[in-house]
Amino acid sequence: MALLLTFHALTSLLLFHISFVSTATHTHHHHTSHSPNHNQHLQKAYHALQAWKKVIYSDPKNLTGDWIGPSVCSYTGVFCAPSPSDANTIVVAGIDLNHGDIAGFLPEPIGLLSDLALIHLNSNRFCGILPRSLSQLSLLYELDLSNNRFVGPFPDVVLSLPSLKYLDLRYNEFEGPLPPKLFSNPLDAIFVNNNRLTSLIPRDFTGTTASVVVFANNAFSGCLPPTIAHFADTLEELLLINSSLSGCLPPEVGYLYKLRVLDMSYNSLVGPVPYSLAGLGHLELLNLDHNMFTGTVPLGVCVLPSLQNLTVSDNYFYEEEGICRDLTSRGIVFDDSNNCLPDKPHQRSQKDCEVVLDHPVDCYDHECSATAPQASPLTAGPSLAPAPAPA
Repeated sequence: MALLLTFHALTSLLLFHISFVSTATHTHHHHTSHSPNHNQHLQKAYHALQAWKKVIYSDPKNLTGDWIGPSVCSYTGVFCAPSPSDANTIVVAGIDLNHGDIAGFLPEPIGLLSDLALIHLNSNRFCGILPRSLSQLSLLYELDLSNNRFVGPFPDVVLSLPSLKYLDLRYNEFEGPLPPKLFSNPLDAIFVNNNRLTSLIPRDFTGTTASVVVFANNAFSGCLPPTIAHFADTLEELLLINSSLSGCLPPEVGYLYKLRVLDMSYNSLVGPVPYSLAGLGHLELLNLDHNMFTGTVPLGVCVLPSLQNLTVSDNYFYEEEGICRDLTSRGIVFDDSNNCLPDKPHQRSQKDCEVVLDHPVDCYDHECSATAPQASPLTAGPSLAPAPAPA
């Protein structure tokens, strides 16, 4: 998706800058502040990285093999840059061990790396819980812990990072509820998909600034709260695939006027599609696959000016308005199979349709169920692609 590529491009620029400065560091040792012996920042980083190396149990690519001696700016995966508060002082500003297949955990002394702007540990075998000392990383902008084996409740320590904008916790073993404070922090991107998170999606989205939110493949329950509308000024991508959601889709989703991607597939959503979705003028992809929606595929959705892909398959729609009957003629990728549409191929049997359509849902009176009737979130629906490393 375009927006995710934007984040990865930003990361690449950050890493390029840090790497360039790191190279320069090795060729200009004459300045005393660059020397680990006279630079308290690099001395603390040395202690932190040595403590970390001691709790790495497997490093098949030997990425930490050169983590020897006090010249930390020469370590593989460690990037140095000038301190934001003093351009003459070199600090450890980034750690990138993506795709290292490293096994171990994060030790408490990692908090000594207080100058870090980014941590990328995508696709390793780090496990355990996150140390409280991470709260000392006041400059941390990007934290990517995706595709590891971290466990425990949602790591509240990440909510105490004042500079954090990009949070990627997907493909781990975090469990329990999401803290409401997650959505009042000034984050640009929130990836918590493919964990073991449960309970209701928090209702308090006040103050949120995220442009990308991915909740998919967890065991949440209940309804999507109407307060999702608080994301209106920023949210561009919302993915709730296979999140055990039930009830009706709130009309307030239509207030998210910047949305380009909305994927609600593999849930237990019922009732009609809110006509308010006709207001999503920037929407490129809408996926309602594998739910229990009924009623009409609304014309207002089918004529959205930016729409490129519409999937309404595996529901109980019994009518398509106007151009909705032939969206492919407009060059839109469209799938309406396995519904209750007369005169359309590949539809449900009349018997299957009657079971649901004979008991219509009135969304004005419908009370949201707080139960999670679906199977394990790790197996029931489609898995999102493994978390990619920034380019």
